[in-house]
Amino acid sequence: MVKRIGIGLLGMGVVGGGVARIISEKSDLLERQIGAKLDLRGVLVRNQNKPRSFQLPEGRFVDSSESILGDSNVDIVVELMGGEEPALSYILKAVSNGKHVVTANKEVMAKHGPAIFDAARKRDVRVLFEASVAGGTPIVSPLMRDLVSNDVKSIKAIINGTTNYILTRMANEQADYEEVLQAAQALGYAESDPTNDVEGIDASYKLAILSTLAFRAQVKNTDVHYEGITRLTAQDFLYSDELGYSIKLLAISTRVDSQVQARVHPALVDKNQMLAKVDGVLNAVEVETDLASSVMFYGPGAGEMPTASAVVADIVNIGRNIAGNAAFLDPVRLSEQITVQPMSELISEYYLRLEAKDQPGVLAKIASVLAGNGISISSFLQKGSNQQKGTAEMVIMTHEAREEAIQKALDSISNLDVVANIANMIRVVK
Repeated sequence: MVKRIGIGLLGMGVVGGGVARIISEKSDLLERQIGAKLDLRGVLVRNQNKPRSFQLPEGRFVDSSESILGDSNVDIVVELMGGEEPALSYILKAVSNGKHVVTANKEVMAKHGPAIFDAARKRDVRVLFEASVAGGTPIVSPLMRDLVSNDVKSIKAIINGTTNYILTRMANEQADYEEVLQAAQALGYAESDPTNDVEGIDASYKLAILSTLAFRAQVKNTDVHYEGITRLTAQDFLYSDELGYSIKLLAISTRVDSQVQARVHPALVDKNQMLAKVDGVLNAVEVETDLASSVMFYGPGAGEMPTASAVVADIVNIGRNIAGNAAFLDPVRLSEQITVQPMSELISEYYLRLEAKDQPGVLAKIASVLAGNGISISSFLQKGSNQQKGTAEMVIMTHEAREEAIQKALDSISNLDVVANIANMIRVVK
């Protein structure tokens, strides 16, 4: 029986430091769970002199990736560098050298997951990536294992803690986006360049991973339509609350027959739904299946220890197989053939907020354009007037309509002489 399992760590930022700490401070527990001791043989970082919350034993830092990828005593390579390169090259090199890999890299797995799985299958090694989606909240493993007998119908998820924190504060404080973003950056919840988070890119990577696993077919990150939260204002939260909705950045993936539609965008969610109650930096993933019905996974989506917990769980999973000389079963089988449904074919209800002239007949003109595109109004609110500009704010809720039709209607409405501005359009998610 194997006595020691060699670990090579690529990157030791916040999460990497947490992983090193757990391996060190929970050494005895992990050894009992695995049946062999974890041996952290080398750590590759850009700056070995950088102050860190956890201090490694002497001699653990290495000067090159080859010191880990080429070390025959390293059994599991843990990639926590982030970004596409050189992380992808290191993962493929590790696999080529017959090493198992654990990664938290959502971008690499979203863009290159199937190619990595194929390479791992040929070398009879495992690549696990629980921490790449939802941090410390388990969802990757349940999709690969616990729900394997189910046909997944849909996924609805809040999988970006930064945007959920911003939207929660905007709702609770009736504050505008820029104001809350600056506060989130000061608290460390948002990056100095928040583009990947606030424009929906981060969530689109994660949804591509979840969709690939759920529907057993490759869904690329480029297949996911994404929009961000930067157009939302305090008014949207005020009016949506009056209408009985919360606003969330949702990642939604739905399968109908052989088609999948995957999208990330702000959405109005009925306040009675569980997803509407997920606040702050927390994540939640709701999976609807044919057998288990609707199940939800809820918890921390980021942070040092929650994410490190998921990484170490993958290390333990692989370590048990190594320690017991057990066969490595392929956990990811992409056997289905699907096509991606265009966003233009989406059927949804819509919230429209416009600034229009405060005069009789305006609603009739707007309603005529909507009707000409097969869209009917379900409710209408007229809000405060701007006497100086001679305009009023209007909120229109529609019945179900096609995305293509609503986009054509909005183009036409924006050209009406009575409409000053289309402030926002938000889809309603049931």
